[in-house]
Amino acid sequence: MPPIVECVPNFSEGRDPAVTQAIITAITSVPEVLLLHQTMDHDHHRSVLTFAGPPDAVGEAALRAISTATNLIDLRQHTGVHPRIGATDVVPFIPIRDIDMDECARLARAIGQEVGTRLGIPVFLYEQAAVHQHRRRLETIRSGGLTGLASRMEHDPAWRPDFGPHHLHETAGATVIGARRPLIAFNVNLKTNDLSVAKDIARSVRESTGGLPCVKAIGVELVSRSMVQVAMNLTDYHVTPMHKAFQAVTAEATQRGVHVAESELIGLAPQAAFDQVAASSLRLEPFDPTSILETRIAHAMSSEQSPNQTLSDFLAAVAAATPTPGGGSVAAFVGALAASLGIMGARLGNRSDEEHRLMQLQNRLHQLVQEDVRAYGRLIDAYKIPKHDPKRPHTVATALHRATEIPLEIAESACDAGRLLYSLSRSAKSLVHSDLTVGLHMAIAAATAGCHTAKCNIKHLENHELIDDCLRRSTETERSLEELKRLC
Repeated sequence: MPPIVECVPNFSEGRDPAVTQAIITAITSVPEVLLLHQTMDHDHHRSVLTFAGPPDAVGEAALRAISTATNLIDLRQHTGVHPRIGATDVVPFIPIRDIDMDECARLARAIGQEVGTRLGIPVFLYEQAAVHQHRRRLETIRSGGLTGLASRMEHDPAWRPDFGPHHLHETAGATVIGARRPLIAFNVNLKTNDLSVAKDIARSVRESTGGLPCVKAIGVELVSRSMVQVAMNLTDYHVTPMHKAFQAVTAEATQRGVHVAESELIGLAPQAAFDQVAASSLRLEPFDPTSILETRIAHAMSSEQSPNQTLSDFLAAVAAATPTPGGGSVAAFVGALAASLGIMGARLGNRSDEEHRLMQLQNRLHQLVQEDVRAYGRLIDAYKIPKHDPKRPHTVATALHRATEIPLEIAESACDAGRLLYSLSRSAKSLVHSDLTVGLHMAIAAATAGCHTAKCNIKHLENHELIDDCLRRSTETERSLEELKRLC
């Protein structure tokens, strides 16, 4: 099996979904790279993306993402509570499977050199990729923000970047690139708007000021939610697991007469971290089982439907405790199987025209298995956009429309396959007649399922023209279905 590297870049944009989507598009344009997770935060004004794949592919995806962010993000116009020094603020590479930390460090240095040379952005290496130990820690590089870093770069020879120019990029600032172990970005929100409380608690729990080992913490204000937050990075969850960090923050808050509202996970976490404690004890709201790193990687890989994937893999992916692949993907797969039975019958009966058409339907239904996964994933992400974001309604509407069109197309294609199967069965020899009849029943089932899913989604559409078009297509497909059922 090929080695797998995870990359979790942080971008200084958390309010414009179009910018984040452009960066995602750049990442997913690289073959073999799997986008595992994305999150945006309005108050932090920050997006965190998680993707994985073979080292070379992940490196290329990181380069494309940094280039896109450089073109679209202007730090001169940026305000947010999270510390940052770059449009692409930090890019860590993490070993996941069949690759060691040294190889990830070499990848980080290679990408850092490319960013410095091609994009003209000063790059500082950190953690396991660091060349200068005095700036190994991310918070050391970020100290004083853009102004502090610019001053050090200008006046202190020890602060010349590892790659790129000796001055900040005009709009993109600087970028920190490195290699590290998996860390957990874990925040605890407090039922108060007193920022001093969050800052005091952060000071008490972080390692650098005498708190918990392997914990970094800051206190920030969440204006949009009228509360404050203790934002933490658990750099080694084996030393300080999530529940220990949560308990420490809770105890400090209680001493100050403040209640904990909830905790939240940013990005993904390894399975072992959840094995340490039941997720419910952390008050994760909402808890998403697909936040488990290994689960998301396995699911994303199975979703790619690679040539080497087995039926067992697909069944396991459907059975997993994840929202996708779901009913739409299963319907498409059943429709593709029905078309495959028709192809067999057409070949045995020397019916080249039907064979050609059924092959087209089989290929399209196979593609729709994955398109349904992606469409539903985008819909879930759209619903996660903060309700106060003015772009949320359009993003949700677009995603919902796509999530409606795909099951409609599944139903239409399955009906087309059903008609061809019936035509072939009328003149088929007894040897394959039964198989073609099975295919016909499967096509009817796939079309029925597609119509059901589409009608469920139509109820949530708001554009009347789209509603009318989807209802028309649904009605026509249901009419075709009734005809096929009578033929059975």
